[in-house]
Amino acid sequence: MAPQRTRVDDVDRSLYDLANAEDPTARFEAGLTPEIVTEISRRKNEPEWMLDFRLKSLDLFSRMPAPDWGPSLAGLDLDDIVTYVKPATDQQSDWDSLPDDVKNTFDRLGIPEAERAYLAGVGAQYDSELVYHSMQDAAAKMGIVYSGIEEALGDPQWEPIIREKFMTLIPPHDHKFAALHGAVWSGGSFVYVPAGTRLDYPLQSYFRLNAKGAGQFEHTLIIVEDGADLHFIEGCSAPKYNVANLHAGAVELFVGKGAHLRYSTIENWSKNMYNLNTKRALVDADGDVEWISGSFGSHVGYLYPMSILKGDRAACSFTGITFAGAGQNLDTGCKVVLAAPDTSAAVETKSISKDGGISTFRSSVVATERAERAKASVSCQSLMLDDQSRSDTIPAMDIRCKSVSIGHEATIGRIADDTVFYLMSRGISEEEAKAMIVNGFAEPVSKELPLEYAVEMNNLIKLEMEGAIG
Repeated sequence: MAPQRTRVDDVDRSLYDLANAEDPTARFEAGLTPEIVTEISRRKNEPEWMLDFRLKSLDLFSRMPAPDWGPSLAGLDLDDIVTYVKPATDQQSDWDSLPDDVKNTFDRLGIPEAERAYLAGVGAQYDSELVYHSMQDAAAKMGIVYSGIEEALGDPQWEPIIREKFMTLIPPHDHKFAALHGAVWSGGSFVYVPAGTRLDYPLQSYFRLNAKGAGQFEHTLIIVEDGADLHFIEGCSAPKYNVANLHAGAVELFVGKGAHLRYSTIENWSKNMYNLNTKRALVDADGDVEWISGSFGSHVGYLYPMSILKGDRAACSFTGITFAGAGQNLDTGCKVVLAAPDTSAAVETKSISKDGGISTFRSSVVATERAERAKASVSCQSLMLDDQSRSDTIPAMDIRCKSVSIGHEATIGRIADDTVFYLMSRGISEEEAKAMIVNGFAEPVSKELPLEYAVEMNNLIKLEMEGAIG
């Protein structure tokens, strides 16, 4: 009989660490110059205002300091990062038209299978460009638009809307990597859901960074009009290299009056990745946004989805789980701005750290002077599986209205010996008892992750619980 496992395994990355050979002619030079930014814009045949936006963002980037308050970015030299890598194909709507190496990569990740089984539409990005995009006819007939953002930028119907909203929630002056994104963004998705429209099946974008020493800077812009409903899934992965890779994408979500948006993300980057993504939602009266977040990869992560509740009775919820293993420093959490009466927010997060991994939960709740009767609850629970790991909780609350109700709860600990003893006294082995504790800890959050929608997502958390945890 094979011996049982005696520890919790890391995420099984064998599926994601297969890399394809690159065409060296498809890479820009490393570093960041006005010439590189101008060439990105020229290749995309962008309107003049976008080139001007890029160059102004580049100027901001060159003058802004790097963050000095979170995990160290010392291993990230932006002069060594390639900001644009062209895949060896243009965008396709037929899966079989993709080059074999690109198609086989997404086949292994289960993307076409998920599309056939669960999804109303799929976009797949490889390095710096979308390579595949498709949407079911039924969704298109409902008036829903789901396309690459660059494709929409070239459409006279959507270009004015993109110009009106692009990087208004995440302005380039917000922080250094927002400015970098504004300068070199490439690829991403545009979604428009008309008023009163409900899509019963999710849309999904999947981002694969294959290139060594490169960055990925996709931009997602979603507009859910009044009374509409949408579930959007985002997946990410990359093979592991011995040099730094960078992800500095941006997500901007506009949720109308009485509308609902569920945004699910699985961040499964490799352990040489610096994941510096920025995501924000603006929610109007009686609307609500749900964030479902799983962070399992990257060497260093800064990730804090933000909800701005600007309309009366607007609501948000954030449900997240983080797994930090050896060599990982994941600084994650969320931000909420209660900016109108009777707004509400609910935050529930779980984190697991092992083998010296560092997990930090960082939250910010701001209640403005207008937030009469607003409510917010923040719950953060962390579990360390050994004495080499670390977990921290850093909440910040800025309350400017007397009638609000704001609560924060945090617990950090290890598996309790008395709990194990209690379960063993009921006839359960020590190994099974510890497995039950860890599964029970993660289950309230992990059950919300959209694991049923794609084969790739079913391979993320490989916690082998057949033996003791140590």
